[in-house]
Amino acid sequence: MKLISTELAHSFIALGLPYPQLMLYVVALLEIICGLLILANKSVKNAVIPLIGIIIAALLLTKLPSLNTGLLQFAFNARLDIVMLGLLFVLYKRSPY
Repeated sequence: MKLISTELAHSFIALGLPYPQLMLYVVALLEIICGLLILANKSVKNAVIPLIGIIIAALLLTKLPSLNTGLLQFAFNARLDIVMLGLLFVLYKRSPY
């Protein structure tokens, strides 16, 4: 969706990251490549590491500001990211390679 949706691209660019357009494409390509590696069960441990970094950055940049409104609101906003992060850690720990 990062490559297709202009609305999502504008919100990504508005995060204030350096070189936002380049970062948008790098993150999108990393997500696609790592996701395909996980689906093919090839280099799962190596594919999970960049995805963990992307999820942590997403939590810090987009969900952490909602912590000002309360812990429950933060947990509600970040629920999908937290679940994905947990699942990525499980993949990392259980993958033999």
